[in-house]
Amino acid sequence: MARMSFWVGVSLLSFAAVGCVSQEKYNALKLDRDQYAERLASAERQAQASAAESDAYKRQLDAIMHGAGDKDSLVINLTSQIADLQRQNDELSRKYADAMNRPIGGVALPAPLDSALREFAAQNPDLVDFDSARGVVKFKSDVTFAAGSADVTPKAREAITRFSQILNSSVASTYELMVVGHTDNQRVVHEATIRAGHKDNWYLSAHRAIAVSEELQHDRVSSSRIEVAGFADQRPIASNATSSGQAQNRRVEVLILPTTVHAGVANTGGTAPGGPRRTARPAAFNKDSADVNTERKPAFNK
Repeated sequence: MARMSFWVGVSLLSFAAVGCVSQEKYNALKLDRDQYAERLASAERQAQASAAESDAYKRQLDAIMHGAGDKDSLVINLTSQIADLQRQNDELSRKYADAMNRPIGGVALPAPLDSALREFAAQNPDLVDFDSARGVVKFKSDVTFAAGSADVTPKAREAITRFSQILNSSVASTYELMVVGHTDNQRVVHEATIRAGHKDNWYLSAHRAIAVSEELQHDRVSSSRIEVAGFADQRPIASNATSSGQAQNRRVEVLILPTTVHAGVANTGGTAPGGPRRTARPAAFNKDSADVNTERKPAFNK
């Protein structure tokens, strides 16, 4: 009897063990089924999204194909704008060349204006040069701007205010002005300069010319008199092989042209005197300055 009880017990234990294994298999199969169902639902959603995206591309393609006439008109309009910009650029280059090719030895401007500009340059020798034969006032970039910046320094602003008074005088108020930025031939490489928007020499030369023109307008020089250009390193006046030559090439020129404009002294497009000026950005070291990771030395930029 005892032996029979032992075998019954073993049979029941075995049955129980078999029942437990079947439940585990069931649970595993159920988990696999749920996972496959989720994968199938995800695949269906992706297929629907792909179909919608395909339909959107098809609609865009159809719109392009049916709008060929509009596309042709757009191309014609852009071509015309490019041609117009090229004409403007050629005209600026011609004016600049004419001014800079005036014969050496003469005086380009009337005597009272020439005298006033000579005196202005003599009062600001570290900031300004005056080319009497060509009627060109040159602002030295190393003093006019901080390193890697197109923000005019306070000292340069004071000088530009005096310069504006001369330009608005009766003897000069009808002359056209061309503000031209120049750099040396060293590439812009410092990240801070690039982040400020001065991506290369073309940008930096143009931005500095714009900054000087804005200061002139702030001091009531009429915007109708002013043209602005940036020539990067394409118009050097000294050799870039030396540091002193590079410094001479970093400049913003104001050409007082022999042509006149119809507008008077009143400024219709500039900033009113005492109004907000350009917001100064933090000083940034550029390609012409001391490296930020080395001992800080005097920084000379363009």
